[in-house]
Amino acid sequence: MAYISDNDKLFFSKLDDGIYLSEKRQRAYFFPFFTEREQALAERYLVSVGFHRFAFFGGYEGAERKMLGLFFYEEEEFPLCAVRFSFRKSDKLSHRDFLGAIMSLGVERETVGDILVEDGSCVVFVRSEIRDYIVSQIFKIGNVGVKIGDLNGEQLPRGRDAEERDYTVSSLRLDAVVAAITGLSREKTKSLILSGSVALEHVECKNVSQAVGEHDTVTVRGKGKFKINGVRGETKKHRIRISIIHYR
Repeated sequence: MAYISDNDKLFFSKLDDGIYLSEKRQRAYFFPFFTEREQALAERYLVSVGFHRFAFFGGYEGAERKMLGLFFYEEEEFPLCAVRFSFRKSDKLSHRDFLGAIMSLGVERETVGDILVEDGSCVVFVRSEIRDYIVSQIFKIGNVGVKIGDLNGEQLPRGRDAEERDYTVSSLRLDAVVAAITGLSREKTKSLILSGSVALEHVECKNVSQAVGEHDTVTVRGKGKFKINGVRGETKKHRIRISIIHYR
């Protein structure tokens, strides 16, 4: 597997260390929460070195930030848990408010997973070992009083807003799809891709003609994350109809 940068070299080295420790101790080894890009890089690297006993989990189906588990025998329970914050619906709190409050405790970002917020409720996924510390330290988010407890099987907040829209494209090339979802010209889209501002499946892609498939994720810096929700066939002029989910 080709290294992308010095930071990626260090990242892959940490994966090698995890494999070594898992096999030496003959038990599971868990990494902290990875971004979607890190998950994609980790999966590609582990497969490339012939290690297949791994899994990602972020606490619920559809999580963005996930922990990586390397397993010596069978899969084991991931050391993560959910913390629920309750507050008055009239008090408008955001993802940034909760993340800022947690980070102010000196907690490392990699120990915190997804933060799902809706009116009156927030659920934060964290590594199990920091749960009690967070619960003992946070009584307010900003000036808003909060109550803290466990999830206890309750429904998760909606989290990030998403909008589904339909587009028509000339092809499923990366530049054609990005041009459609951003409203930019093909020339400006080409410059955007070549500048490294576009990721396909969470990994930077500078190939303007790269094929984009159904269910692939395209991330455009400054514009958000877009998932190809479906390919709906062709128009009479042989253009392709696609459904896109835009995560804001």
